[in-house]
Amino acid sequence: MELQIQNETSELKAVLLGTAESCGPVPKLEEAYDPKSKEHILAGTYPKEQDMIFEMDSVDAVFKKYGVEVYRPKIIPNCNQIFARDIAFVIEDKLIISNILPDREPEIEALSEIIGEVATEKIYKPPLSSIHIEGGDVIVHGDYVFVGTYKGEDYSNCIVARTNMLGVKYLKDLFPKKKVVEFDLNKSEKIAKDNALHLDCCFQPVGTGKAILHKEGFREQKDFEFLLNFFGVDNVFVINKQEMYDMNSNIFSIRPDVVVSEKSFVRLNQWLRSFGITVEEVPYAEIAKQEGLLRCSTMPLIRV
Repeated sequence: MELQIQNETSELKAVLLGTAESCGPVPKLEEAYDPKSKEHILAGTYPKEQDMIFEMDSVDAVFKKYGVEVYRPKIIPNCNQIFARDIAFVIEDKLIISNILPDREPEIEALSEIIGEVATEKIYKPPLSSIHIEGGDVIVHGDYVFVGTYKGEDYSNCIVARTNMLGVKYLKDLFPKKKVVEFDLNKSEKIAKDNALHLDCCFQPVGTGKAILHKEGFREQKDFEFLLNFFGVDNVFVINKQEMYDMNSNIFSIRPDVVVSEKSFVRLNQWLRSFGITVEEVPYAEIAKQEGLLRCSTMPLIRV
């Protein structure tokens, strides 16, 4: 397989879509990785496996409608394998395997058949366990790679901080011709509306020269303003805290003029359509209860 990812919106040819099959029982509170999952565990509203399978099948059907080749991970019994973006990502023709939370290592093993189709010299993994990067924090945009990080002194004790400055440096060294720009994100282990788990929870390019952006996701006002000015105020859809919580910035592009979005994102979907973008609406609200949505559960392999 010849990988190729230069941006977030070019025509999609091949993608890894996670799976909700055999995702295991409702986790114990201490096993949850994020505050939104904890909310739903406590409320008794944690998503059911059959509902999440239905939602992911809806996305699979959209991909097939547009002729996209869809890969799925090998199913590991009683293992949550929904969020494929966390464990690996592609920049240019390189597959970077993340140093993820130790409990999630089996998810990488489940990709062995897919990884086996990639030339060995195109596969990279940070050489030290202290180098942290997850795919949700990495947004490729032509000459730029935008990276979410967390610069707080409590990084090592903050389970919702997934990419550190060593990870940013690793990408800068791996792609010396790219402009790698980091953004310091707000984190909260207790309040989901205050937690930008990954960069794609508060920012994503869409269409041609447009973007979705959440101001409060950034610890520094200058980071928000950089992106606002980079894309231009008239080209940015700014989402509020509730929309960030619902994961409005975590949609997924099949082409510049075709986007997969959650059916309840009324305001966002209308905005997208106002620019002539086709919005393929799917149900994904159950998966969103785990603080991830469409971008989190997909890992593009080839865009042209």
